[in-house]
Amino acid sequence: MNATWLTVDFDDVRHIPSFYGHPTRSKHTYDSIIDSGLQETLSEKFVQGMRGFSAWLETNTYPVTVFVIGDLFLSQQFEQWFSELLEKYPSRITVGCHGWSHKSWSAWPKDIKGFTADLGKATEVIAKYSKDSFRPWFRAPGGYIAPWMAPILAEQGYVLDTSINPSWLVKRKAGKGNSWQDVSIALSQSDIVSRPWKTHWRLPMNGPALSLFPLSLIAKSGWRKLPLPFTEATLEPALSSQDSNITTVYWHLLDHARSNGNWLPPLKF
Repeated sequence: MNATWLTVDFDDVRHIPSFYGHPTRSKHTYDSIIDSGLQETLSEKFVQGMRGFSAWLETNTYPVTVFVIGDLFLSQQFEQWFSELLEKYPSRITVGCHGWSHKSWSAWPKDIKGFTADLGKATEVIAKYSKDSFRPWFRAPGGYIAPWMAPILAEQGYVLDTSINPSWLVKRKAGKGNSWQDVSIALSQSDIVSRPWKTHWRLPMNGPALSLFPLSLIAKSGWRKLPLPFTEATLEPALSSQDSNITTVYWHLLDHARSNGNWLPPLKF
């Protein structure tokens, strides 16, 4: 059975690579974010996205996996909203890890010690607040994942990764000198199931591609052809099986702030 896995990345504006986390694209360091107090606050767009996502959930019964950045829980506003969200949808929403601060790891030199510490801290915090909804599933910040990261994921108990965007357009995200195939092999050797993102004509069709012209045209064309989503009962058994035929798509919580808070994912089920 081919079905669609709906996933949403919880990134605030300060987590975008142009703001923080990338060695050449970012304008800020994490120390400057801490000094300014941004760690403990949410942007207006993110809050609007929270409202829009909550409203969208009311319109359907699809199971959704959200990938959360650990430092969001430094905000009491987010912590409260997230707790209420899981209380309302205890079985419908599953939670995975999106790192501690959204650092683009594979864009930097190999840093086993740094990534190990970052992942450990993120896992502890996200699991604490997600409780029974937490799953050992990982999505690399910005889709920046290199082969050297796979053994660390396995060591910390992760059994599934959904970071690979198998498009030639973003192959640099696999790290210098690596290919997506190299990442896929490393994950397999670490006994981690890989769930790559859906592409259309080998071009990105998720996340930023939903709003960046002309990729947005290609993306929306691909989304119109998605198979039906999983049910709550069928999702997790399928994800854990290497033989399952799964279509993985994602958008950002911030997307729900578009169109004055009226944006909806282009699903045609």
